[in-house]
Amino acid sequence: MIDPKDMAHCAEAIRHGSRSFHAASKLLPRRLRDPALALYAFCRLADDAVDLQLAKAEAVLRLHERLDRAYAGRPENAPADRAFAAIIEAYDMPRALPEALLEGLAWDAMERRYQTLSELRAYSARVASAVGAMMCVLMRVRDADALARACDLGVAMQLTNIARDVGEDAREGRLYLPVEWLEEVGLAPEDLLSDARMRPELAVLSRRLLREAEGLYARSEAGVAALPLDCRPGIFAARFIYAGIGAEVRRNGYDAVNHRARTNGAQKLGWVMLAGLRAGGTLVMPRSPVIHARALPETQFLVDAAAEAAPRAADWSDQLYGTLAGLKARDRAQKASLMQGVRVAR
Repeated sequence: MIDPKDMAHCAEAIRHGSRSFHAASKLLPRRLRDPALALYAFCRLADDAVDLQLAKAEAVLRLHERLDRAYAGRPENAPADRAFAAIIEAYDMPRALPEALLEGLAWDAMERRYQTLSELRAYSARVASAVGAMMCVLMRVRDADALARACDLGVAMQLTNIARDVGEDAREGRLYLPVEWLEEVGLAPEDLLSDARMRPELAVLSRRLLREAEGLYARSEAGVAALPLDCRPGIFAARFIYAGIGAEVRRNGYDAVNHRARTNGAQKLGWVMLAGLRAGGTLVMPRSPVIHARALPETQFLVDAAAEAAPRAADWSDQLYGTLAGLKARDRAQKASLMQGVRVAR
């Protein structure tokens, strides 16, 4: 299915670019491990393509063109593109899922701010839950309840990442904490972005964000029992490893400005062993009724797109292009401002 040379390139990219997922992937069965690494390599490529470019709109449009080519069976001549095209064909990957990811990257490029927790969940759904839904497709799982719990896990992971990176993001001019929350503790977004120092109020918000994540991690566990038996240890491992990052934030006193939470190899090994035990427990424990909990409203569109019995998902291209139109206008304005500055300097 995937060319071995392309697969080796994808595996190496993830080994360097996402150590947490690389560790969890070791517990996945071989039939799933390679497609999963290829999927994450394409997602990583997309994220880096936007992060490292100044012309953000052009970068996202270029990614959309690459997605077009992959779905047409004529992928870009690059290992991750060829591997992803093979996945699309082999697993009938719903296009709405990678397009949701691209929309989330477009929001990043626009430096969009999120007023409420719901808006932040909507962002997390696109950049993280979409990947979780695609993982379910790779596992041949199209059950709506299992998909909803996979999306819970994606949102939880993204909220954890945001709590970990508060300081780093602020120094780079990025803000993901809900503006509503900032205002409740008397902080203005500009205060944080212009002076990225630790404040007691930030500890309060990080703790609040991680509590939201913890509830979703707990909900997600109910869905693991609905996955193929040999896939359960790897997904439990991902859940424990990412939750462990949140635990490190707590150990640092919720100071994510002066300290970046990190986990070590011994910790990861412990979580991998725990994942094996928890996966074994699913064989004897009754299935939790939480499996049937409603999907988060912000992730429902992903569940609908991936569910086996769902009608064909609406094409997200129009919505994505609408987002990109605004982004292109922003790029043009920035270029015009830069040129004006050059003329003034002369």
